[in-house]
Amino acid sequence: MSESGHRTARIALVFLTGVSFFGLVLAGLLMVSPPVSRVDFAWRKPVVGSVFALICVLGSLAVVFPDVCSRGFGSGDGERRRGHVHFSLKRAASASVGDSAILRGHHPTCDVFSSHVFRFGGRVFCATCSGLFLGALLSLVGVVVYFFGGWFVGGDVLLVGLVGMLGVGFGLLQSLVVRVGWGFVRVLSGLLFVVGALFVLVAVDVLAHDFFLDVFLVLLTVLWLVTRIYLSQWEHTRMCSACGSESCVFGRQDEKNGGL
Repeated sequence: MSESGHRTARIALVFLTGVSFFGLVLAGLLMVSPPVSRVDFAWRKPVVGSVFALICVLGSLAVVFPDVCSRGFGSGDGERRRGHVHFSLKRAASASVGDSAILRGHHPTCDVFSSHVFRFGGRVFCATCSGLFLGALLSLVGVVVYFFGGWFVGGDVLLVGLVGMLGVGFGLLQSLVVRVGWGFVRVLSGLLFVVGALFVLVAVDVLAHDFFLDVFLVLLTVLWLVTRIYLSQWEHTRMCSACGSESCVFGRQDEKNGGL
């Protein structure tokens, strides 16, 4: 990647991150002070719930079938060889990509990425992607209960929204500031990220009862997810570039392409 392309990619990442956090703050303001005018109709909740559920289902499918997702966020085989496919709950079949580097759970088998994966039942899973998958499953249950089951959110709705904002914020910041070497932390961040997005949507829906605000929150959820993927790409590229191993294909490939 050229120097100008390298700089453009960084600017795009900073822009996505900034807009995502601005949207998170804006969602909080909508909870505290929802607009007086409302666009409401009988099928508002089922329509909004269906769209959010579709996002969860598509995300879950991307976890199970990562090759399809990688075409939209990478560059085909080159990206997969560097371990940058971000949804992978597939069987731990290894793919040989060099003399000393292989992929398991779409991460290189080295100590640098040891906290990014965990083993279960003889298989290797990506910790963050597993958390996203579990979060999507829990969110689907929440969608059915609230948007279709008519369950009323009692108690302090603002508290529900605040918990959701913290979950989304933690999911976004995990790639930037969290350096704890535990795969459990990454599983938890992925789970809280998706469930948090649902909590924010539910809180705004309860307080505002506005269809267009609900649609805005759904689109904001997609933006958060895209930002989370690119932040993860940035983290992987940074780790491979800092490794400096002469025998690792991943590090050499990242150095050649300039990273993000």
